[in-house]
Amino acid sequence: MSEPTRAATDKRWCEKVTVSFRNTGGSAVRSGTVTLGTHIIGALGIDWATIDSTRDLPVPIAAGAGSRKTWTVCVDDWRVPLGMHIETRDVSVQWK
Repeated sequence: MSEPTRAATDKRWCEKVTVSFRNTGGSAVRSGTVTLGTHIIGALGIDWATIDSTRDLPVPIAAGAGSRKTWTVCVDDWRVPLGMHIETRDVSVQWK
């Protein structure tokens, strides 16, 4: 999988996150989950919290093939007061 690519939305508590996946194994990936770790960053750059969200892996991914998916990731708006923002930095995958 790739590092997440982030793009702003019109809400400071949401962003679009794109991740690319490549199946280097010998058989197709038929299911799995992606966990996205979204950090809440204060005005001075302090990381106040990380909120995890889970999405379905974009399957099937054939052996040797790749896939790319963009999700809109949001946290509760009250968690991101004015002057703060979010950054989805962490991605982990559970392949099945």
